[in-house]
Amino acid sequence: MATIIDGKGLAKKIKQNLKIECDNLKKQGIQPKLAVIMVGENQASKVYVRNKSISCNEVGIEYEEHLLDKDTTQEELHSLIKRLNDTKEVNGILLQSPLPEHLDINRAFKAISYRKDVDGFTPSSVGKLVMGGDTFISCTPFGVMKMFEEYNIDLTGKDVVIIGRSNIVGKPLSQCCLAKNATVTICHSRTKDLKKHTKRADILIAAIGKANFVTTDMVKDGAVVIDVGINRNDEGKLVGDVDYENVSKVASYITPVPGGVGPMTVAMLMNNVIKAAKEQNNENSTF
Repeated sequence: MATIIDGKGLAKKIKQNLKIECDNLKKQGIQPKLAVIMVGENQASKVYVRNKSISCNEVGIEYEEHLLDKDTTQEELHSLIKRLNDTKEVNGILLQSPLPEHLDINRAFKAISYRKDVDGFTPSSVGKLVMGGDTFISCTPFGVMKMFEEYNIDLTGKDVVIIGRSNIVGKPLSQCCLAKNATVTICHSRTKDLKKHTKRADILIAAIGKANFVTTDMVKDGAVVIDVGINRNDEGKLVGDVDYENVSKVASYITPVPGGVGPMTVAMLMNNVIKAAKEQNNENSTF
């Protein structure tokens, strides 16, 4: 049976350490602050935003929420982003996705100051990640890398296969793994013979949003399996992209859903807000 990677427990430990850092910043007169923008009434987004609010409270980060009508225009959204960019007290800006179809989320991301881009989605942040520079790393990939670190999973020379090429997970995670000297393959909907790729993976990461998609016949014995997916099955139960019950019998390490990658994503957002507050208040910062 696989060792379960306890993302919930690790996230709790990280947030406890961040609270100490946050308290120290407050003693210096610095109050870290996160501003979250949500457009429309997406129910899943409301849950995610609520979890971020709770974590901010736990760490000591001030939380500010901007709920915009679903008919908000691109210009109105950009106007709010500019105002938050110019507000010194706001250290991090998070634009919750998805947006209503009439809004261009990539244009909106570009409008966010890279110094406040705690989600790591601006072109500047992505470019710095590719170049190996100091930057904000997207929270989910950052959380996955922290789990590898905590469980002493060395990526050097390992074959890492990522199923999913999104800008949020697949692409930035591939850069993080490359930086740790892994050999990375990204698979997607047009990949031929997917099983051929996944079966050779030392580390298999699923991030496609299809319930129980990864089955035992796709996994090499002893592989590390990271499940980024969050889905509802036919019974309404929260499940990942991996058939956890069966794959856990052949993997060496595996993340559960819930309690795996999800809590780490929120913890690394808190980390990025603290980082932003430090950098913005460091007169010698070149960040």
